[in-house]
Amino acid sequence: MNKKRQFSHRTDRKTTRFYSPLTTLIICLFLVAISLAVFGQTIRYDFVNFDDDLYVYNAPVIKAGITIQGLALAVTAPHARNWHPLTTISHMLDCQLYGLNAGGHHGTNVLLHTIAVLLLFFVLRQMTSAVWKSAIVATLFAIHPLHVESVAWVSERKDVLSAVFFLLMLSAYVRYTRTHSITHYLVVVVLFAAGLMSKPMLVTAPFILLLVDYWPLQRFEKRSSVEDDKSLSPGNEKRTITSLLLEKIPLLVLSAAACGITFVLQKRATGAIPPLPILWRVQNALVSHIIYIWKTAWPTRLAIFYPHPNNTLTIWQSAGAMTLLLTITLAAIVLRKQRPYLFTGWFWYVGMLVPVIGLVQVGEQGHADRYTYLPYIGLFMLAVWLVADVTAVHKSRARFAVAAVGVIIVALGWAAVIQTSYWRNSETLWTHALAVTSDNDLAHNNLGYLCIDRGELDKAISHFEAASRIRSRKLDPHYNVGSAFVQMNLADALGLKGLADEAMVHYEEAIKLVPNYAEAYYNRGNILFANGRLDEAIADWEKTLQIQPNDADAHTCLGNALLRQGLRTEAIAHYEKAMVLAPEDPHSRNNIAWLLATSSDAAIRDGAKAVGFANEAVQLSGGREPSFLRTLAAAYAENGRFSEAVAVARQASVIATMQGKTKLANGLEKDLVLYRSRLPLRENSLSD
Repeated sequence: MNKKRQFSHRTDRKTTRFYSPLTTLIICLFLVAISLAVFGQTIRYDFVNFDDDLYVYNAPVIKAGITIQGLALAVTAPHARNWHPLTTISHMLDCQLYGLNAGGHHGTNVLLHTIAVLLLFFVLRQMTSAVWKSAIVATLFAIHPLHVESVAWVSERKDVLSAVFFLLMLSAYVRYTRTHSITHYLVVVVLFAAGLMSKPMLVTAPFILLLVDYWPLQRFEKRSSVEDDKSLSPGNEKRTITSLLLEKIPLLVLSAAACGITFVLQKRATGAIPPLPILWRVQNALVSHIIYIWKTAWPTRLAIFYPHPNNTLTIWQSAGAMTLLLTITLAAIVLRKQRPYLFTGWFWYVGMLVPVIGLVQVGEQGHADRYTYLPYIGLFMLAVWLVADVTAVHKSRARFAVAAVGVIIVALGWAAVIQTSYWRNSETLWTHALAVTSDNDLAHNNLGYLCIDRGELDKAISHFEAASRIRSRKLDPHYNVGSAFVQMNLADALGLKGLADEAMVHYEEAIKLVPNYAEAYYNRGNILFANGRLDEAIADWEKTLQIQPNDADAHTCLGNALLRQGLRTEAIAHYEKAMVLAPEDPHSRNNIAWLLATSSDAAIRDGAKAVGFANEAVQLSGGREPSFLRTLAAAYAENGRFSEAVAVARQASVIATMQGKTKLANGLEKDLVLYRSRLPLRENSLSD
């Protein structure tokens, strides 16, 4: 018998022993406990203002919960610029169960992560029979600080959901290799498809199956072994590899389809950005591999966003990273017979990073913690099995290793608890990002959003200006879209502060960077309209509709401007278009109801229709918007239902007063005088 093969088999047998169900139960309870200890705190946390709006709280189809229309759209249309229907449906289900209570959404992430942790333990034990090594790998996976982003961020539901399907697929694959049942193989295919429909990053899973074929399943040897256990001949080994590759063809077809869909959607997405120069991407990819390895052992200064280094990486950094990667790769290959876990663990890590390492650049990040969620399993396996082998010879070393593992687990767990605490809300998240990174324009931009929401305009302008200064040094066309976005945000903040002329300068800059920037034209139109520059506002909104013909808000605003100019028929046409495009938006209904109720042109007035549209607007807004109630009162008056008009106008006046809308409350008091005199309202402008 070949000695190297004998060594490998003896090592596996040594780790195989009987463990009672109680031992397994204790390990599972421990894994659940540490997962909850680290991430349970997130059920008290808010959404964050980075993608959570696209994925959940500003997505009408998601907020509606589980609906036939929603399920159809999940399968047939992209969500947040990606096609991941099962992830989309999971968000819908959360909204069905919890509404927009962020704690429920966080709780689902924690639950899925905990399930993935348990599955990892069972799958590794199933493949290797090494209970304690499998438990340690699962523990590291459960609490490593770089996994905080995947669990604590609601938008990263796709990470934890795809992990569950990936590990279920891996377990089904192990069963298939032992039975060669077509049913088990179909289960593998179905679970793999489900994983891809959760996150396309799983496209490299067929490669991972080949790695586990090599170790720990040892199918390369088993498929070529003969009864007298002769050594593998080159011919037999070649036939084995061919057979294992052919076995993966259905999975590779699914991977290719997922790659194609993702590529097309990314290219067609609104605001799709050109790639960075290839040299920058290659250099960053090399260095990112090393950054992830370093942060495996020393996970500090972690942030939600790391700006891309662009062309700042030196030749020595790139060459050093490439040399280290090649050295580890060669070592894994050379030692593959004696220590096959090095080969599987290392290429698991490298292989699963391929889609997200930045060679195909999506977004502006240099690297991201979330990308390590599944790739780190390879590094954890490599490290745990290597330490176990090195320390197995001497009991003193083994005792030291056990103690060291305990210390490492406590340290990583505590670091993960602290890192998770930064996700409690957007302010702590972005403030921490600014503290641990440099030139982080995204952090400044998103803090600016928070300040806008709070009415802190000076702080918002300060953050947007800081982001703009950082972006001014990013001259590659790849950054034009993001730079235009920052310029528009700065312009919006200046406009809210009443600095219209300064705002115009930044809108012009945004449009110069991205000539067909529909949102910049739309927002500039709002500033122009507020300052009485109707013709210019109309021109901007018409330009918006040239770029985005189905923009309901632009139709509504254009209708308002045309109404201000006395073009009632044209205004009604735009309101009707807006109602069709945005059936859940109350504003177009309110505006057309106001026009039908108060117009001085008898040919336009229609009290019955006005009441219908006004009622819809009130219902869609929850009955707490006094201007919509004012419209309903005017519609009742036009319809001759003056007692109802008085009651609704009184209700609107009370709400307006409570909300501090003094001008609107005064207008409602004047309306009441008319209604009590059984006179309808005519030609007043909408006020709030």
